Amino acid sequence: MEMSGKGAIGLPEPDKETCLSRLLSARRSVRRFRDRPLDLRTVSQLLWVSYGYVTSRRRVVPSAGALYPMEVYLAVKTNGVEGLDPGVYLYEPESHGLRLVRSGDPAGDLYEACLRQMSVKEAPINIVVVGVPERIVAWYGDRGYQYMVLEAGHIGQNIYLAATEMSLGTVAIGAFDDDHVRRVLGLRESYVPLYIFPVGYPR
Repeated sequence: MEMSGKGAIGLPEPDKETCLSRLLSARRSVRRFRDRPLDLRTVSQLLWVSYGYVTSRRRVVPSAGALYPMEVYLAVKTNGVEGLDPGVYLYEPESHGLRLVRSGDPAGDLYEACLRQMSVKEAPINIVVVGVPERIVAWYGDRGYQYMVLEAGHIGQNIYLAATEMSLGTVAIGAFDDDHVRRVLGLRESYVPLYIFPVGYPR
């Protein structure tokens, strides 16, 4: 084993040809999208990899105490998804289904809530990751907020890798007005928007 730098221990070269390594190498942030709708099967896959169930007791991401204090919302613009009306939907992992929360195209309002980031307006869909503190702080106190943020990160990486695998683009957005996002999604005041992912075909 060779020493490199000031006392650093050199490591063997990583294998960059595994399936996961190739996905990680190809992953990038995409901020401009084509005006092309997604099909419902693609959206289904994206939502499942974000927060779906693998078995009746285990999901695709880890969660502190297996409490799963997150909710995933789907904002669909007009003609954004084939066979799906524009609106805001809550992803329900237990049934792997969608429940309409608010009808109408949310893209313009979400664009304003996200400080006019064009990617939010252009993308056919935006996946919004929301934390529900009361589901975890009762067990872990204030540290529950940290666990909630960690869980959002797990969800976000899954969305990135799935989008890459499906030749789609996405970008992680954390700059937005929390209260405005709550109004767009129809959320309670205690709910915390943590991450927004515009997803679509790259330009």
